[in-house]
Amino acid sequence: MSFSVPFDNSYAALPDAFYARLDPTPVKAPKLITFNETLAQKLGLPEASDDVLAAMFSGQKVPEGATPIAQLYAGHQFGTFNPQLGDGRALLLGEVVGTDGIRRDIQLKGSGPTPYSRMGDGRAWLGPVLREYVISEAMHALGIPTTRALAATTTGEDVIRETVLPGAVLTRVAQSHLRVGTFQVFAHRGQKAELARLTDYAMARHYPDAKGPMDLLRAVCAAQAELVAVWMSVGFIHGVMNTDNCAISGETIDYGPCAFIDDYHADTVFSSIDQMGRYAYSNQPRIIVWNMAQFATALLQQLDDPTTALDEATEIVHAMPAQIEAAWLSRFGAKIGLAAPTKDDAALIQDLLTLMQAQGADFTNTFDALARGDARDQFLEREAFDAWAAEWQTRLQGEGDPQTVMQAASPRIIPRNHRMEEMIAAAVAGDFAPFERLLTALASPFDTDDLDLMRPPTKAQRVPATFCGT
Repeated sequence: MSFSVPFDNSYAALPDAFYARLDPTPVKAPKLITFNETLAQKLGLPEASDDVLAAMFSGQKVPEGATPIAQLYAGHQFGTFNPQLGDGRALLLGEVVGTDGIRRDIQLKGSGPTPYSRMGDGRAWLGPVLREYVISEAMHALGIPTTRALAATTTGEDVIRETVLPGAVLTRVAQSHLRVGTFQVFAHRGQKAELARLTDYAMARHYPDAKGPMDLLRAVCAAQAELVAVWMSVGFIHGVMNTDNCAISGETIDYGPCAFIDDYHADTVFSSIDQMGRYAYSNQPRIIVWNMAQFATALLQQLDDPTTALDEATEIVHAMPAQIEAAWLSRFGAKIGLAAPTKDDAALIQDLLTLMQAQGADFTNTFDALARGDARDQFLEREAFDAWAAEWQTRLQGEGDPQTVMQAASPRIIPRNHRMEEMIAAAVAGDFAPFERLLTALASPFDTDDLDLMRPPTKAQRVPATFCGT
């Protein structure tokens, strides 16, 4: 069984302090659920049968050229620092430089225990695997920087959580898996040489114009400011914005208890483990600034005299709220038809969001209807919307083609929680048709006419909580 991948593994060439080397744990009877042919072609992967793909992307076999490693990192989890985390159920197989010239990691999730498993079994069950596959590919179709899904396999083995569940493995692709927590672990240990080596590696891989730690900080802050703004613009809640879930590439990573808002409320929380609302929808801008402050603190530790750069680091982090606000204004301005919104337009946008919250309007459908000229029906008190719309129409005067601007900024379909849960329940019962249907519909989020998948949940269909993917 031969499957040769054109790996070019740079992270595995770093010292052993950065990772643990080990092979994935073989599984009983791997079976391919799905394989992302388009992404595989971009990565330059060879064609192969379903049986070969199942073996390679379940961890049953290791592709030629792979150097499997579990990456080391630390992280703040809900504000509390954990000095050592690491890939407890994932292995980086290696890196490939795609046909587009971009270097990407190929990683297995659910591939068995590692030295960082912290008493866990290192496995994943089918539900979170399919959930991440669908949502990450939906985010990509929305134009949002994200990790991608290459393959999903069942393992032929059960995993034990609250009950017995079917095991599965996800193959994830990312521009890298470097996290804020990757820097924090070496900073916490006082390993300045390793921290400096990691900084140089990160700059060369992601931000080649950066000349030092503060340039890297500035670039990552800018990327994260844009990322959070685009999350907000589609009603996305990450759900667990710990520093170990914050990729310095500016990609969305780790789709555990994430969700999209249905009826709009600024303080919406879905994550079952977020009891205090730390990672609520409206808190995401504040939290990403907090995360970048932790990143700055870690980067400073490699300097012989950190105080010399402290003022610069502080200035960079303190500039983030204005960056996020500007990115938010640009994104939401487009959602009401403004190609070049000004600060004065923020009040008009906020008035609409306040009206939506007061009347329980659906986030996605309201903006889609606004783009198509029938948003009035989204509101119970239509006269209140009429008053806002009169001001809005006045503001639109002189705009060239606001409808086109709006339609390009507002998707018609998102991965709604209740549809995701229905899809998972069906798959556990052996029916993958809902999974395939969601993948197909979400691949064209701006021009679908699948009214059933666009419809918000009924009261009985609502899913009030989402759960960590472990």
